[in-house]
Amino acid sequence: MRLDLLLLAGLLGRAAWRARPAARVRRVLRFNRVVADLDRAEAFYRDALGFRRVGRGPADTRVARLLGIAAAEGEEVVLQLGAERLALLRFRQPPAPYPAKGRSDDPWFQHLAVVVRDMGEAFEVLSSRAARAISTGGLQRLPPSNGSVTAFKFRDPDGHPLELIHFPPGQGRGVWQDRPGQSPFLGIDHTGLVTGSTARSLAFYRRLGFLVVGRSRNSGPAQERLDGLEHPDLRISSLRPDNPDGPGLELLDYRPPSRRAARLPANGVATEWVTVAVRGLPHGTALGGGRRALALRDPDGHRLLLVDQGGEGATSPALGPTT
Repeated sequence: MRLDLLLLAGLLGRAAWRARPAARVRRVLRFNRVVADLDRAEAFYRDALGFRRVGRGPADTRVARLLGIAAAEGEEVVLQLGAERLALLRFRQPPAPYPAKGRSDDPWFQHLAVVVRDMGEAFEVLSSRAARAISTGGLQRLPPSNGSVTAFKFRDPDGHPLELIHFPPGQGRGVWQDRPGQSPFLGIDHTGLVTGSTARSLAFYRRLGFLVVGRSRNSGPAQERLDGLEHPDLRISSLRPDNPDGPGLELLDYRPPSRRAARLPANGVATEWVTVAVRGLPHGTALGGGRRALALRDPDGHRLLLVDQGGEGATSPALGPTT
């Protein structure tokens, strides 16, 4: 493990960190996924989900090495949907692919929730691209106790999970009710992260400055079909920075936890990570322009890239490749 990571891990374990965090989240800047074929992946996100390209260039080898990618030379395509960004990256020697066979309650499961204006139209567009379904039985409408949202889970060509989600009036963030445009696809609301312990994960993310903005418990036939699982009993905790802009995180705590003992190795390389702008980062690798970065894992192994942008505003976009 890099010295940077060891230093931050030490901070995370100290009472001083719990009392006064050394770094505080400002905003989730973007999501990042490693793919085998950039052109194929970009075509899928463009044609099936309405993303548009905003940049293409070399991957930042400094960040790649922070994430444990030894052969760090590569290329990235940065896509945007609404106001949210997704980076697709391919490296000269790609790391291990996303596990080909998995379940929605696997410890490494991490989906992106794409909000849609019209679920019927969005599902028709997605279906034309032959996406691999996770959900069974098509679109699923959850009961009123879970907000009456309509959702569908599936995978991109590299196996990364995604979710289409439609919020009825009065549900979800207000931005999804008011965002203009003709496309049925609006933007990314959150990434869902499976956790083995809500309490443990909340302690970790609260130390970074995330706030709990909602909780729910989902079960029943619609959730069963949505997840492709038998009798799921799911506790969801919604987290956001203290900032109205940008996407958030959701902790997905299945009870009982996944019956699959398989986990990604502790030293496994990244197949995806979340880039988060912070302030007050105590240590890190210099990225230029006054920025520093640290990579770390949450208690379940999900990866975060913390970027301190110095004096820039909390709503500044990610600057430069891979950040």
